[in-house]
Amino acid sequence: MTAVNTHERRAVRLRLAFAAAGALAMLFPVYWMIVTALSSPAELRGSQFSLWPTAANWANFTGPWSKFPYPTWILNSAVIAVSAVALTVVINLMAGYAFAKLRFPGRNVLFLLILSTLMVPVQVVMVPQFHLVVDFGLLGSNWGVILPRLAEAFGLFMARQFMMAVPDELLEAAQVDGSGQWRTFFKVVLPLCKPLIAVLVIFTFMWRWNEFAWPLIVLKDPESYTLQVGLLFLKNQYGQDYGALMAMSLVSMIPMLIVFALFQRHFVEGMARSGIK
Repeated sequence: MTAVNTHERRAVRLRLAFAAAGALAMLFPVYWMIVTALSSPAELRGSQFSLWPTAANWANFTGPWSKFPYPTWILNSAVIAVSAVALTVVINLMAGYAFAKLRFPGRNVLFLLILSTLMVPVQVVMVPQFHLVVDFGLLGSNWGVILPRLAEAFGLFMARQFMMAVPDELLEAAQVDGSGQWRTFFKVVLPLCKPLIAVLVIFTFMWRWNEFAWPLIVLKDPESYTLQVGLLFLKNQYGQDYGALMAMSLVSMIPMLIVFALFQRHFVEGMARSGIK
């Protein structure tokens, strides 16, 4: 018995060691971003390797704010990301409920067709999406960035897989009590979907906050740019200000960390119950 316990303790220590090594490997790029953001231009140009700058150069954080309208760009990113999250999550939840619990002709075929769009590179559909944005007069506006990608096939798939696990007996009991489909969805199904909502909010916010190519195509006025597009202004023809670039990249990570901290309690459960391993 003692030998078995000793073997189990060694296995636990080995797993912890591998987990710690993996965590350090994933955190090292973030650590190096912090080092670069706090380093002076002379230290970045030097050939000597240093694990920490000799003195923190906070000008990398304050300089871009005084030269470019980063507060405006951050606000633009927040408006686009929050609006997209609210609309996308609602659409995915409703569509997931329809594909999971409603019976209609061609349901499975239509679901497979929607899933097949995941295999299409997003660059392929940018041209027709751009023509639609121009035809509807949305070029240069936030709605031109938000509307073309409100329905996400990945989010719909997760919502459908999650709601498949909701017992049909609950829905039948609600219908016996006189509830229609809308009331059943909002009063019975939606309260059970907190883990799913957490996963959809985190993923959708991350995708929309980090989106670069589509806002760069649609938005024309530099004052309407998002933060990710605004990072381009830290590059120039003859070189790059790596310290300022890393500093503003760190700032761009803060909203994602806040969103994850707010919803992480339900995140793991939502991933597990949605069938995503």
